[in-house]
Amino acid sequence: MARRMIGRVHRILAGFVVAIAVLSTATACGSDSASDDTIRFALDWTPNTNHTGLFVAQQRGFFAESGLDVEILPYNNTAVDTVVDAGNAQFGISTHNSSTFSRASGAHTISVLAPLQRWATGIGVRAGRDDIASPKDLDGRTYAGFGDPGEEETLKQVIRNDGGTGDFTSVTLGTSAYEAVYSGRADFTVSYLAWEGIEAEHHGTPMKYFHYTDFGFPEAYAIVVDANEDWLAENPERAAKFVRALQRGYQAAADDPDAAARDLIEANPGAFNDEQLVIESQRMLADRYMKDADGKVGTQTLEQWAGNSGFLYRSGLLTGPDGAPLTAEPDWSTYFTNEYLG
Repeated sequence: MARRMIGRVHRILAGFVVAIAVLSTATACGSDSASDDTIRFALDWTPNTNHTGLFVAQQRGFFAESGLDVEILPYNNTAVDTVVDAGNAQFGISTHNSSTFSRASGAHTISVLAPLQRWATGIGVRAGRDDIASPKDLDGRTYAGFGDPGEEETLKQVIRNDGGTGDFTSVTLGTSAYEAVYSGRADFTVSYLAWEGIEAEHHGTPMKYFHYTDFGFPEAYAIVVDANEDWLAENPERAAKFVRALQRGYQAAADDPDAAARDLIEANPGAFNDEQLVIESQRMLADRYMKDADGKVGTQTLEQWAGNSGFLYRSGLLTGPDGAPLTAEPDWSTYFTNEYLG
């Protein structure tokens, strides 16, 4: 089964359940062994290359050099933004879409760093499907999806931009989506290019991909680091130290991906059956997704937030704290900050 990495566009993975008690236990144990000054970071999935910069910062002592005590919480099935908003973690890995949905609904969360500057996913179909040459050919097909409230609207718009109607059947399969496409039970899915794309090649089950931005869809940050906004206000100096140490870790991962991949593997012994996949994945992220035009990792722009999050608003997908659809477009500059970056 392909390893589904939630630090991509999707936030909900159907059919994969881990008890919420995992996080409660981890937090309680952390409280017993660490001081009140401990900074807790919530993972959105089991360790993978979306997290490399975090583990680089831990392994190389960047947090310790800044005088910070950092605890990495294990993944569980509670949405990271929910964990961060509740104060059970000060920071966590999220996605551009999930971050948008959470803040719109009233969560006290804000994006402070974007480890991946661009979409790192693509619409995937089995290689050799000559009857599907571009997104418009997905009309009338079956999509193996994940239950993210924004995913279907995104796919519909990409298909329409290519001249189709955007009409397709959707089935929520979660981690079984890739296998369903390759076996012919579904026609297309959305794959994480720097993991499942490479994994497919390793397994001899190649896919072909359509990229959102090739069909007029706005760019998005594949993953972001969200923070508890109240904690930031109360701890501005520690917040800046943490974000800069984390940024340093991700920059190192972008500048020397092989060494960073080894740090990730060493920090998580036994977690990876295919260590070469980890190395190739980190190389791909470093080469295509992590750096902005100036070679820097972590920065965010209002233009990109307004493009992707604005699409979610215009599609009527965003709801406020009362659960009703938003009637006025948010000020996207309040959804992120570069204030704590180096």
